[in-house]
Amino acid sequence: MNFTDDQIADIGEEIIRVLKTVYDPEIPVDIYELGLIYDVQISEEADVKIIMTLTTPNCPVAETLPQEVKDKVKAVENVKEVDLELTFEPSWNKDMMSEEAKFELGML
Repeated sequence: MNFTDDQIADIGEEIIRVLKTVYDPEIPVDIYELGLIYDVQISEEADVKIIMTLTTPNCPVAETLPQEVKDKVKAVENVKEVDLELTFEPSWNKDMMSEEAKFELGML
């Protein structure tokens, strides 16, 4: 089944809402506002590809955080498959955080 552009936009909004419920345990800000999500692609069939990073390659949640993201996105209504790609190019840095995240962490 192919979804309309509006339905895909709705799925995308829901995915972002879900991503904002996932937190890096060392930083009290969600991974979306931290800038750890580089890209979310949704096909017409509602297959999702997420490209994300971690704050460091040695992040203590390197094993569990990507799986949590994958599980939560897969639970979004109408999402079929979730392909998660973990990358360290470009390396994450604090400039990738949203203004909201910087404010939350007292960096503004």
